[in-house]
Amino acid sequence: MKYKSKESPERERKWVFLLMMFIGGYYGAFTYSIRGGVFCNAQTGNFVLLAMALGNGNWTRALYYVIPISAYCIGAFISETALNSLKKRGVVRWETILLVIEIIVVLFLGFLPENAPVQITQVLINFICSMQYNTFRQTQGEPVSTTFCTNHIRQVGVAISRLVKKNNVEESRRKLFVHSQMIGVFVLGGVISTILCRILLGKAIWFVLIPLVTVLFDLFYLDIKESVFKQ
Repeated sequence: MKYKSKESPERERKWVFLLMMFIGGYYGAFTYSIRGGVFCNAQTGNFVLLAMALGNGNWTRALYYVIPISAYCIGAFISETALNSLKKRGVVRWETILLVIEIIVVLFLGFLPENAPVQITQVLINFICSMQYNTFRQTQGEPVSTTFCTNHIRQVGVAISRLVKKNNVEESRRKLFVHSQMIGVFVLGGVISTILCRILLGKAIWFVLIPLVTVLFDLFYLDIKESVFKQ
């Protein structure tokens, strides 16, 4: 059964989610490359590293991985609370507010000196990635994640299987195209992040201001537009 959205179709435009997916890949490569070797856009890898540290009896290292995991959990809690309370109140919606928060965090992180504790970056990026994942959930009625690829890989496999069986061919092609694009831009974000980190170090984080500001202006315009129509 196709997932039905209650959101405005304008808020589900694919290009917005592709940019957010790009940002997710960028964050992951940034933190792993130059900010402590942890993945802050998703937590599966950190749970594996936590388990390995526990298995090796390295309790200090295990506690180290609790930091990004906890920040991610807190971000999900706050975003869910804000999403429910702000989604249909006032002119500016939660999605727009989240982008403003992300921009402020990215600006701050770019000003940090290279010798600053990496935990500062880890906690903040975990926090905003969690909120981003919990906020941007679907495009054109298709459930997506914008901070990791696991579900997209699964959906690609499912779509290919259905195409082979000639089951719902048109819908399966659409799913394959959407999720393949998500994976592609995620990888692209990671590639560009890795290259810029070698050149710019911590200031490479500022590159994501380009897609963030682009999406911010678009969503703010929709907020104003929808508010006018309601009056």
